[in-house]
Amino acid sequence: MEQNIKAIQTGDLLSHAVQLKHEGYRLVAISSTVKAEGIELTYSFDKEYDFINLRLEINNETEMDSIGSLYSYAFIYENEIKELFGVKFRNMSIDFNNQFYRIAVETPFAKKEEKA
Repeated sequence: MEQNIKAIQTGDLLSHAVQLKHEGYRLVAISSTVKAEGIELTYSFDKEYDFINLRLEINNETEMDSIGSLYSYAFIYENEIKELFGVKFRNMSIDFNNQFYRIAVETPFAKKEEKA
């Protein structure tokens, strides 16, 4: 079993995902966390216990390409990250329009601007 983390640029996500799909990798998860500089996204793929993690950092204004056309179930992760962290996705296969969860606070995990 091996686990690799590969830092990529935002614009390279789709080409990497296409390559992994053609090599037989399955999407395991898409995770998100708030960092001082913005948001870190990790796309995790697996094939026979070989894990590849594509990691990228974005700012709050970055619009990500959806990988839902490659992995149909990606819409679950993308809706969750959109609603909880405020990440914007283009071309989502299914978009719940911020109704995926019943939450009282908009984007509760997004980094909030500090008031002076």
